[in-house]
Amino acid sequence: MIDVQQVTRYFNRVMAVDNVSFQVEKGEILGFLGPNAAGKTTTMRILTTYLPATSGTAKVAGFDVHDQSMEVRKRIGYLPENPPLYTEMRVQDYLDFVAKIKGVSPVDRKKAVADAMAKTGISHEGKRIIKQLSKGFKQRVGLAQALVHNPDVLILDEPTVGLDPKQIIEVRELIKSLSGTHTIILSTHILPEVSMTCERVVIIDKGKVVAEDTPDNLTRKLAGSQRLHASIAGPQGDIQTALEKLPGVTQVRQLGFADANKAQPFLIESKAEKGIGPELAKIVISRGWDLYELKSESLSLEDVFLRVTTTEEEVNRP
Repeated sequence: MIDVQQVTRYFNRVMAVDNVSFQVEKGEILGFLGPNAAGKTTTMRILTTYLPATSGTAKVAGFDVHDQSMEVRKRIGYLPENPPLYTEMRVQDYLDFVAKIKGVSPVDRKKAVADAMAKTGISHEGKRIIKQLSKGFKQRVGLAQALVHNPDVLILDEPTVGLDPKQIIEVRELIKSLSGTHTIILSTHILPEVSMTCERVVIIDKGKVVAEDTPDNLTRKLAGSQRLHASIAGPQGDIQTALEKLPGVTQVRQLGFADANKAQPFLIESKAEKGIGPELAKIVISRGWDLYELKSESLSLEDVFLRVTTTEEEVNRP
C-alpha cells in the first residue's frame, strides 16, 4: 500500500532525509519513530504530497506522490502534529467543509461526518465552536477530519498529544480497530503506545532508517545481554561476590534497600547466550541463603530506541 524507495530530501545544503526506504502492507499499522529532527515529519510530508522529495520515489496505493499527487490525496487522511482546524467554525460544519473539499458526494456527506464524529467520540460536540473545546477534543476533531472521507491510508503524527489517560486508551483502541480496513503510519514519542498498537516499527535517526522489524524481533536482535532480577536474603557482600563469579555475568547491581524479609534486590546482567538462572539458584541454596524472587527482564522498546539512536559520543559525554 505504501512503498518508499531511496527517498532523500535536502533543505538548501542540509540533508533532512537520507536514502530512506520502507514498505507498509495493506491493513498494517506501522510505528514510525525517531528523536527530534530525525526526519520523521519531513518523510510524512513527502508521503502526503506537502513536500517533494529531492530524489527517490514514494507511492501510495500504487500512485506516485510527485506525479499523481491528486490521486494520492484522495486516498490519504493526514493528522499533523498541530491539527489544521478552523477554530471559528462549529465542529459539524468544519467536518462537512473538510468532507466537501475531500470529494465526498453531497448525498454521502452527512453520514460521513456523523461516522467520523462517532468513531472519535465527539458526536455530542457537533454544535460547539472549535475554539471553545479543550485541547484533547480539538485533537479528536483533527483525527475526525483525517477519517471523514474514509481513506485507504491514515498518517498520524502524535495523535494522542493533549489527551488524558482515558482518552489515550480510547484513541489507541480506535486506531487498532481501524487496522485491516485502513493502512496506518503512526508517529509518536510514547513508546509503550507503539508496542501496544503497532505490528511493525521503523526507527529513523539523522535522516536514515536505523532499525526496522516487529517490536519483539527488535528487542531480541538488540538485546545482547540477559537481565535477571533476584531478591536474596543473606550477607550482602558475600551475595554480591558470589553473583559476580557466576559464568557469563558482566554486572551485578544492588537495587534500593532490603525488604521486610531482609531480602536485597539485585540486577544481574549476563551474556545473552548464558542462562544463569539455574546456576544462581544453586549458589543461593548451597550457601543457605533465601531466594525470594528470580525473574528475567526483557529489553523494552525504549531500550531499543535509545540503543539505535544514541551515538558513542553521546554515551561518553560528561
